[in-house]
Amino acid sequence: MNEWQKSLAQIVGANHVLTDADAKPFLTDWRGKFSGQAKAVVRPKNTQEVAAVVKWCYSHQIPIIPQGGNTSLVGGAVPNQSGDGIVLLMTRMNQIDETDLDNDTITLGAGCVLQDVQEHAFKNNRLFPLSLGAEGSCTIGGNLATNAGGTQVIRYGNMRSLTLGLEVVGANGAIWDGLRGLRKDNTGYALRDLFIGSEGTLGIITKATIQLFPLPAAQCTAMVAIASIEDALQLLKLVKRGFGPALTGFEIMSKQTLQMVEQAFTNQHIPFSNPSKTAPWFGLIELSDSESAEHGQQQFENILGQALSENLIQDAAIANNLTQSKAFWHLRDSISLAQNQAGKSIKMDITIPISRIPEFIRQTDQILQEKFPGIVNLSFGHLGDGNIHYNVGGSINFNDADIINAEALVYELVHQQVYAFNGSISAEHGIGQLKNQALRQYKSPIEMQMMRAIKDTLDPQGIFNPGKIFT
Repeated sequence: MNEWQKSLAQIVGANHVLTDADAKPFLTDWRGKFSGQAKAVVRPKNTQEVAAVVKWCYSHQIPIIPQGGNTSLVGGAVPNQSGDGIVLLMTRMNQIDETDLDNDTITLGAGCVLQDVQEHAFKNNRLFPLSLGAEGSCTIGGNLATNAGGTQVIRYGNMRSLTLGLEVVGANGAIWDGLRGLRKDNTGYALRDLFIGSEGTLGIITKATIQLFPLPAAQCTAMVAIASIEDALQLLKLVKRGFGPALTGFEIMSKQTLQMVEQAFTNQHIPFSNPSKTAPWFGLIELSDSESAEHGQQQFENILGQALSENLIQDAAIANNLTQSKAFWHLRDSISLAQNQAGKSIKMDITIPISRIPEFIRQTDQILQEKFPGIVNLSFGHLGDGNIHYNVGGSINFNDADIINAEALVYELVHQQVYAFNGSISAEHGIGQLKNQALRQYKSPIEMQMMRAIKDTLDPQGIFNPGKIFT
């Protein structure tokens, strides 16, 4: 063990300084798209250890790459190839410090797995509403770092809306304790909001105080077959008007995405028979009712009946129980895994004004089909908040090699379209390594200047997650 390893081992313990083969699993992202090198993977147990590691790195100008569940889709949690930094693995910091049911808050470590937090809330007769496909492995720290959204933003907002306070370790090892469970605090700059979404480039989030909500009396879920993306938009307007704040989820999925799931996972099936089974689009709608299951079910049936009569949907399958509801959501959550099994794909996380999504999808699909015959459009996502995962994959006539060769131009063409429609090139995945060049192209110079000023002030040596957001 060399001197720097000994120094880190004195802080976190020798068993928690991983090198060589032990470190390797943490140096590549889960998609295998980004990989790098590091001096070591360091696993702190508490905030004091994080502060000591950061202070040591600051004094030796050692870069720090924070990592949680390593589920980033933009290479935000893996190091570059320089090998001069350390990966700060936060998964040991998984304690829940306080559950305040009168204030409806939990204070917890950044290494807590999202699904464990959901289950802890449920055991206390509460709801933590953030829900993602990767919830079984992603951590709260990563959710905060990327301002995660998920499937219920339409009702509860994204991670920034769900968070009341943070604890953060700064570049010189100083600890900012902002763990105040306050819903109103107008005492200067909103430092909490600055660190949320910063992708670990401004400081290390070690703890958070997050909001809980009452458990709904009942949840009703339906999958619907839709003839066009324009009809999906009109359906969204109808259910918003009919359900009001009880509408908690509105997802859309192209036919190709669900057919891919069926091919990859033979135990999963689109819950329709022909011709509805081959509709070009499918919707997943969820209502959280505060009264009773019977009331919610009746309201659901009334609204969907109206949608049928107005030809906004071709068919509807309403979940009769929790098992069916989970099966519907499992279809949706399996899309990314199915894409990975099918071969190479290009994943884009964009947001567009909701009213313009149909026009955007039609125009952009046409541009890509004309430029790359054989490419397959695999769009799905959160229509309720304007966030579409505009993905593309290959076919017999457009293989993995074609996808790899086309990737840079596909990103460029889609991002140009996003910009033309006054959208954003990242809705909830962040910038990471994947989009840091594009960010400079689509952010205004004054925005980049302000962001750089904040970065230089809070991280003057540039040790926090170098190469992410900024090149």
